[in-house]
Amino acid sequence: MANAFLSSYLESINSVPGELQRNFNMMHDLDKRVEDLLAEIEECRNRYISTLKSSEDKSKCLSEIREKFDQSHAYSDDKVQLAMQTYEMVDKHIRRLDTDLQRLEAKQRSTDKSSESQMFVDKRSNSKKGGEAAAALPYSLISGAGEGLDMPVDPNEPTYCLCHQVSYGEMIGCDNTDCPVEWFHFACVGLTSKPKGNWYCPRCSKELGK
Repeated sequence: MANAFLSSYLESINSVPGELQRNFNMMHDLDKRVEDLLAEIEECRNRYISTLKSSEDKSKCLSEIREKFDQSHAYSDDKVQLAMQTYEMVDKHIRRLDTDLQRLEAKQRSTDKSSESQMFVDKRSNSKKGGEAAAALPYSLISGAGEGLDMPVDPNEPTYCLCHQVSYGEMIGCDNTDCPVEWFHFACVGLTSKPKGNWYCPRCSKELGK
């Protein structure tokens, strides 16, 4: 499960380095344009002070300086917008990583609980009636569960699956990240072993057309 998460996340950020490099190159180019304009403005200023004599020439020079300042301001605004877009792009991936890590940790805790229970339920070996009855009972009442041990069910323990019971035996997680249930007992979904590839619960299979 962790490997699948890592592969999916690495795939999602595969294009990020290229996008960052492109944005940084564009910001560098905007910086260079602003520097060139400031140099031209300085040249115009010196020409205005030391060379130009007529009012008409000075007026044209001032207009040229004003236009260059306006253009440099526009370039600066473009750079700020580009920097904000770059920040938001990185921040989006960081937020997704935080969310996915929390979801992965929750699934891992559920998997650890099911592993500790050490109970194996094979729905195919039971009759339909017996299988449905077993699926509807909590862990402490299932035939053979915790045999020889006194293991009452904590009423505050979270429940899973279609049967709305606590974690026990072999369980499988639905690969739909938006699945409201997430974890299911093998017996309740008719499994005897973990299937290859992605697996979706009956509800998500129907909704996603799997």
